[in-house]
Amino acid sequence: MSTATTQGIRVEVTSKYVPQQSSPRDHHYVFAYTVRIANAGEAFAQLLTRHWIITDADGHVEEVRGPGVVGQQPRLHPGDSFEYTSGCVLRTPRGTMHGTYGFTRADAAHFDAVIAPFELRLPLTLN
Repeated sequence: MSTATTQGIRVEVTSKYVPQQSSPRDHHYVFAYTVRIANAGEAFAQLLTRHWIITDADGHVEEVRGPGVVGQQPRLHPGDSFEYTSGCVLRTPRGTMHGTYGFTRADAAHFDAVIAPFELRLPLTLN
């Protein structure tokens, strides 16, 4: 699990390997990750954008940018949280993800909430 808090926005991520959708023989490894975004601060914030950096075990890097998450731009008042599950595909049995969520406040101030690095790996894989 990874956890980071930026300006009161706490981002927690857990990941797991999805063997039913993977095909190691074809270098196709599917991972699911669940993100919980909580407003632990004292001010309203709305998630507008996402920026993911995905790195596989061979060092291949892919960046994903776009509006919102899973088709939504959640509005979080103090104490609110939002959770979603998504996935990614790697060519290797291990990798990492990290990034940022772009937020705005009621006063139009913008900031990036950090998504701390987390591992994508098959169970029982060392290092």
